[in-house]
Amino acid sequence: MKSYWTLLRTPGVSRLIGAQLTARFPFGMLSLAFLIHIEQIFDSYGAAGLVLGAMSIGQAIAGPLTSRLMGRLGMRPVIIATMFICAVSIIVMALVPLSVLSLMLIGFVAGLSTPPIQPAVRTIYPKIVNSRQLTPLFSLDASAQEIIWVLGPVIATFVALQVSTTAGILLAAFFLVAGGIWFVSLPEVGRVRIPRSRRKLGVVLKKPEVLLSTIVGFTLVAACAAVEAGVVAVFGHGSADAGWVLGIFAVGSLIGGLALGHAPIGPWALAARMLIVTIGLALASLWLTFWWLSLALLVAGVGIAPAFAVLFGIVSASVKFSDTAEAYGWVGTGQLIGAALGSAIAGFSIDHSGPVSAIYVAAGFAALGCIIPALGRRWHPDLRGRDISPIPDTEPIQVQVS
Repeated sequence: MKSYWTLLRTPGVSRLIGAQLTARFPFGMLSLAFLIHIEQIFDSYGAAGLVLGAMSIGQAIAGPLTSRLMGRLGMRPVIIATMFICAVSIIVMALVPLSVLSLMLIGFVAGLSTPPIQPAVRTIYPKIVNSRQLTPLFSLDASAQEIIWVLGPVIATFVALQVSTTAGILLAAFFLVAGGIWFVSLPEVGRVRIPRSRRKLGVVLKKPEVLLSTIVGFTLVAACAAVEAGVVAVFGHGSADAGWVLGIFAVGSLIGGLALGHAPIGPWALAARMLIVTIGLALASLWLTFWWLSLALLVAGVGIAPAFAVLFGIVSASVKFSDTAEAYGWVGTGQLIGAALGSAIAGFSIDHSGPVSAIYVAAGFAALGCIIPALGRRWHPDLRGRDISPIPDTEPIQVQVS
C-alpha cells in the first residue's frame, strides 16, 4: 500500500485517475441502466438487448477511429466533440418516448460518439511516471477501473430500482459531462501530444499481443455484464439485494488488484487470473441465494483487476508510442462491446431460460477468456523484469555534411 500512496503523490497521477474514472463511469452504468429501463417500457429483455447491441456496434466503430483522430486533431477537440454528442444522445433516449427502432438508431449514435478517454489516459501515463512506476500504475488504474465496471452497475441498479430508470440514465449523463470537462481541463492532457501514426488504421491489430488483449478484455467485461444482468434478474425489481451482491463483487476485485498488483507478469499470467474469475462465476451458478452469490462473486472479483493490469501492461510493452492510442482504442472497443453484448445475450437468455442462464453465460465468457491466453501464451510477452514503457518512435534526421 505504501508504494501505491507514493505513486498517487506523483504530480498529475491522482487527478488523472480521478478525472478519467469520472468521465468513463457512465459506461459502467449505462448497459445495466438501459437494460432495466427498456425492459420496464417494453416488458422484454430482448428489446433491451437489441438497443444495447446497436450501441455496441457504434462503440466498435468509434474506438480506433476517435483514438486515431487524437493524433491528428489533438486530445481536447476530439474528446469535447464526442462528449457533447454522446451526452445529448443518452439524454434523448432517457426522456423521449421512442420505438425500439428509434432507440437502436440513437443508441448507435451514442456508441459512435463514445469519448476516447481510456486511450488518451493510457497514452499519457508513460509520460508522467518513470518506467519502474509504470507497472504499479497500471495495477492501480486497473483496481480503480473496477469502480466503472463493477461499482457502476451497483449505482445504476440502486438508482433505477429505488428512484427511477430515467434518473439512473441521467445520472450517467451527468458523470459523462462533468468528468469529461474535468479531464480535458487537466494540464497533462494539454502537454502530451500523440504523434500521428504512419500506419494504416487497424494495422496495429496485426500485433498478436494487441489482438490477444482486445479479445480477452472483451470476454472479461462481457462476463461481468452478463453476471450483473443475472443478479438483477435473480432478485427482481424493487430489491436492493442485487446492489449489495454486486458491491461485494466490486470489493473482491479491489482486493485482488491491490494484493496482486505487483505480481510478476509471466506468459501464464493472464490465463491464471482469468481462471480465478471462471471458478468464481461457475460457483455462482450453483445456488442463487444472497449469501452464496455474494461469496462466489467475491472470489470471482479477485481475478478481475489483476487481469486488466496484465492487459494494459501487454499493450504498453508491445507497441510504439504513436500507436498506443489506437491500440488502447481497440482494447477499449473490445471492453465496451463486451459490456453491451454481455448484457444483451444475458437478457435474451433470461427471457428464455431464467436468471441462472445469465450466470452460465458469464461463466462461459470467462472460461473463453481463460482458454484463449492459455492456448496463445506464445504471444503473451514475458514482462518479468522488463521495462513496459511503449517503444519509442524513431525517425531519420537530416545531417548536413560540410
